[in-house]
Amino acid sequence: MNFILNKENEIYYECGWSSDNAIFLQIGDNRFVITDGRYTLDANEKANAEVIEARDLIKKAREIILKYKPKNLKIDPNNWSYKDFEFLSKVVSLQKAPFFSHKKRMIKKDYELDLIQKAVKKGAKAFEKFKKEIEVGLDEFELSYRFKEKLTKRGKRELSFEPIVAINKNAAKPHATLTKTKLKKNDLLLLDAGIKYKRYCSDRTRTISINNEISMSKYQNFKSLNKQKIYDIVLKAQEVAIKSIKVGMPICELDKIARDVIKKAGYGKYFVHSLGHGVGLDIHEWPYVNSRNKTPIQNGMVFTIEPGIYLPGEFGVRIEDMVMIKDDKVIVLSEEI
Repeated sequence: MNFILNKENEIYYECGWSSDNAIFLQIGDNRFVITDGRYTLDANEKANAEVIEARDLIKKAREIILKYKPKNLKIDPNNWSYKDFEFLSKVVSLQKAPFFSHKKRMIKKDYELDLIQKAVKKGAKAFEKFKKEIEVGLDEFELSYRFKEKLTKRGKRELSFEPIVAINKNAAKPHATLTKTKLKKNDLLLLDAGIKYKRYCSDRTRTISINNEISMSKYQNFKSLNKQKIYDIVLKAQEVAIKSIKVGMPICELDKIARDVIKKAGYGKYFVHSLGHGVGLDIHEWPYVNSRNKTPIQNGMVFTIEPGIYLPGEFGVRIEDMVMIKDDKVIVLSEEI
């Protein structure tokens, strides 16, 4: 197979090394990593490919293509500029292959499943450590700072993404940004975060009640009857969806199952995003768990189940866990540890 890549995680998947300025090119059995002089020493030590140093990466890639003369070359049109696409198309027949790498990486290998499990476990432990740092009177900025300190082990590991820390009405925004809102007793606090382990991501969301016994459990007790009602609906939607997962089931059916629980309770219009997404080297990758994806659930898939209800001006609830499909079984990765 002949193909060309320019995204970090996609390159890493192919050869075990990548940087923010590299191209991976495979022509038959010939594999090349093209990068600049800042990275060649590291690439030579780690990359499972021939390393070529160049200042103009795309020009060097074209030279290699002209030398080996492949009949065609697969390329993901989502990742390349029109200029680069045109530049390459003058010397080789480019086969547009949208989401080429994502499709390749959708079914995880055993070693990937192991790394993801470890990432999830370490991320869940960080949630547990953070709960001891939660104090009434702290604002979202300070809470986020303390959360990241636990997640990263004081900078020793990377985050999967910038964590979401949202109190009460800010939690009604699925991708809330930090505010100066201060935490009070009986508030609702939404926490969405993940860490990387050997480049593989974890992702978890807990919506917790700030009472005398702060818990990261999925089973929460809120003083507000309305908050408790909404929380229980979201929890039911998640649990019903997880119990319904079967190998061979179209992914869109899973989204419908969870969405129907929330619709039946009268809050369908407040579930404003898809049910989940794949997780691996990228925090968002295939398979996307939405109403349009008819891809059948298969062994080796890893994805999130994260229903939510968001009431503008009031509060939002989301509960998220990652699931792995292995040996025709569903393994919930990021529940309580």
